[in-house]
Amino acid sequence: MTGPTTGPATGPTTGPTTGPVSGAGTGAATRRVVLPDAEATRGLGRALAAVLRAGDLVVLTGGLGAGKTTLTQGIGAGLGVRGAVVSPTFTIARVQPALPGPDGRRGPSLVHVDAYRIGSLDEIDALDLDASLKESVTVVEWGSGWVEGLAQDRLEVAIERPRGGAGAAPAADRDPDDEDGAAGVRTATLRPVGARWAGVPLPGEPVDEDDGRRGGVGDDGADGGADGAAPVAG
Repeated sequence: MTGPTTGPATGPTTGPTTGPVSGAGTGAATRRVVLPDAEATRGLGRALAAVLRAGDLVVLTGGLGAGKTTLTQGIGAGLGVRGAVVSPTFTIARVQPALPGPDGRRGPSLVHVDAYRIGSLDEIDALDLDASLKESVTVVEWGSGWVEGLAQDRLEVAIERPRGGAGAAPAADRDPDDEDGAAGVRTATLRPVGARWAGVPLPGEPVDEDDGRRGGVGDDGADGGADGAAPVAG
């Protein structure tokens, strides 16, 4: 299976506008962020963790090796969860509880799902994700077209990467332990959907919907442009 093909491709999918575009039903703009390397991708994850709360659904799209798990590692670090965040491909879903903070309080657990091998909505239902949704931050890789029905509000994050050429890292500079080592600069498009995200500060620069669609990338990994995106510090 090559992942779901229904639902939005990475990047915004609604009609063009003449200014920054709001997420559905909100005043929250679609935003784009430049990710120069894997640590910057993790840094974006940590920045997102600072605004995520229990009940949030994050839907990740992007080709193989685009950086979805790397981004989730940053989210897990920012949430302070127990254990290393790794791809849950063969277990489909992992639940990682939050460790107690200095004050003894715990944040939400991380539910990390990989829908790459999902073949039907019945398989999504069998995961019973809605049972833990209210108490956890749920991050779904390859989730576009499968999990939107779990919540009216969600954050869609589409990551695109270069396919070799000037944006790819030289072989000598690649990290063999990093899923993203085969290429260099990525861009992430953040599309908030629903009233939950109204007024929530997200990293990056606002982009108009038409520009986001032209520069976007689907889960097949086809690349788009990275112009106009704002870098995120690791």
